[in-house]
Amino acid sequence: MKVHYEGTEVSTRLLSDHDACLDEWKAIRRSHLANTQEGYSDVAYNYAACPHGYLLEGRGIGKRTGANGNQDLNRAHYAVVGLVGSSGLIAPTDAMLNALRDGIDLLRQHGAGDEIKGHRDGYATSCPGPTLYTWVQKGAPRPAGTGAPAKPSTGSKYEPFPGASFFRSGRRSPIIAAMHKRLVAEGCDRYQSSTHADTWGSGDDRSYAAWQRKCGYSGTGADGVPGKASWDRLRVPNV
Repeated sequence: MKVHYEGTEVSTRLLSDHDACLDEWKAIRRSHLANTQEGYSDVAYNYAACPHGYLLEGRGIGKRTGANGNQDLNRAHYAVVGLVGSSGLIAPTDAMLNALRDGIDLLRQHGAGDEIKGHRDGYATSCPGPTLYTWVQKGAPRPAGTGAPAKPSTGSKYEPFPGASFFRSGRRSPIIAAMHKRLVAEGCDRYQSSTHADTWGSGDDRSYAAWQRKCGYSGTGADGVPGKASWDRLRVPNV
């Protein structure tokens, strides 16, 4: 995980006007899409956090960040950005820190590792600024007096479909481990080893394809890539 800030002046109006936060986030996306040199297809960050404690979706889950342009460390880290800058609004609120932590925890639930760094770690930049970087060095804790929010209830005891892009080679997640157990229980075990049961690999492709065939799919419908209909039928328990 990499934590970022804007690195430019950010208006203090964001502190009292949430609409200004949304405008700021949209402006960041427009500026990235206008960057023809680096060829962004979307805003560079996976999530942003505003002073009011909202987590704003960017590239979201399962999308490689573009936050560091074409640098190699791009390939190994998700990116969350606090809507603070180098002047004007420079200090994150407790609500913003809590939202940044929400983003980090959400991405971890979907396969991100434990590492949390600032953009400046491994790259010559002042990002994410002194205040956010101090927070990162402390392990990105939730502010005193706040706690991790309860996992929102979906009204179901089964994992909702996380999207086809979630299931890619090397993805590590407890959701995959739970899926592995369900495929074995359904007689669709095509695994050669259970050593890395929480990491998506060729055994998952083969086993899920067997499940799709059991559900009546064939051809490209049984390609081993989970779809919502077959996933819902598998009933993977909540993790």
